[in-house]
Amino acid sequence: MNESNTTQRSTANEVLDALFHQIKVWRVELLLITPPIVLAVWLYSRAGLAVAVAALVALVALALGVANPRHVIFGVLHRSSVRRHLETAFASLPGILGERPPAIKSITRTNFGDRAELLLAKGTSIEDLAKMESVLASSLGVRQVRCRANESKRNVVTLSITRDDPFAEETPSPLLKVARTCFWDATDLGVNEEGEVTSVPLVGRHAMLGGESGSGKSVTLNQLVASAALDPETDLWLFDGKGVDLTIWRNCATAYVGGDLADAVANLERLVSLMEQHYEQLRERGLVKITRDAGLRLQVVVVDELTVFLAGPDKVNSKRCYELLRDLVARGRAAGFVVLTATQRPSTDTVPSSLRDLFGLRWALRCATRDSSDTILGAGWASEGYSASLINASARGVGFVLYDGVPEKLRSFSLSDEDLVLLAQRAERLRR
Repeated sequence: MNESNTTQRSTANEVLDALFHQIKVWRVELLLITPPIVLAVWLYSRAGLAVAVAALVALVALALGVANPRHVIFGVLHRSSVRRHLETAFASLPGILGERPPAIKSITRTNFGDRAELLLAKGTSIEDLAKMESVLASSLGVRQVRCRANESKRNVVTLSITRDDPFAEETPSPLLKVARTCFWDATDLGVNEEGEVTSVPLVGRHAMLGGESGSGKSVTLNQLVASAALDPETDLWLFDGKGVDLTIWRNCATAYVGGDLADAVANLERLVSLMEQHYEQLRERGLVKITRDAGLRLQVVVVDELTVFLAGPDKVNSKRCYELLRDLVARGRAAGFVVLTATQRPSTDTVPSSLRDLFGLRWALRCATRDSSDTILGAGWASEGYSASLINASARGVGFVLYDGVPEKLRSFSLSDEDLVLLAQRAERLRR
């Protein structure tokens, strides 16, 4: 008899535990439906079934028919659903993360999924969570999960959940809607996986783009060139290795160089001399680097098909191009020089690491191999899941951008040939 009573009590406790667990899991939904049910029961006791049903229907119709309440209710239900699925996914993780799952601080809906702010439990780290990204994505049934550390608090993590393909459609360049730019401001690069525009200040850093033919490298580079060309207070120096992709900006440039290495050397020497003049003027003003109020014009140097100038058949001038360009990249940032380069694959054979390592922004569009991607972004990123070799061949303009922290996947803005003509004409009028 005692064993029977013990078994019954144990079963009852299990049922109660399961019930309390379900109440905890569905707590938001229960809080939403409890007031209408209580109201309906009260009306039923006072005025009958018909009045109670009519009032309940009217209340639901009002809540769902008016935009603001409907958005609030659907938003609460969506966040509750995401929280419930996340908690279940965390509990199923192996090892220490399953034993000490992160606490969910907040959930925000994005254009293509959700963004959750997590508080890591003691004894866990973002590295532990990053290793479980693919497992979490599988558990949640979504395309991708990415975690990003908080810069000031290492125990706070941003988890990006991507459901829809953010790069399925092209986004027209925002430059088409502006009369002019200011290159001192952050430059819009493209749209990230959350459907938000990624903007990065280019003044004070140099940029290197890489990717195989057909990856969208030319359009991506022209987007950056257009940002500089539409600022009439910025000087543009163009080194066009193929003699095709940058010709549209020729009338906006201080100097235009084709594939002639001797001409390239002459103009790079002019740039280095101008850099020395800038430094002399900065010293006279007591400044250590250029500022908006320094009275010096920004110099944007664009080198397309970098290997043409560094690994051409003319070994003497190629070596001189490398020496001058490296000097410009190494010392030019503080003097207001911004170097933008593009090449299919900046390998050590064609672009020495002593030059590649000086670029503060690296953009890897689709690459043929993991090694090619790592050559652009830096060794080791492919093994961490940031490999441009995994990008679909049809996804032109999609790539990984590394400028601070970890690489960010985004798609550059689209620019048709007609768009480029329109922007170039606008830039020419500004510069007259």
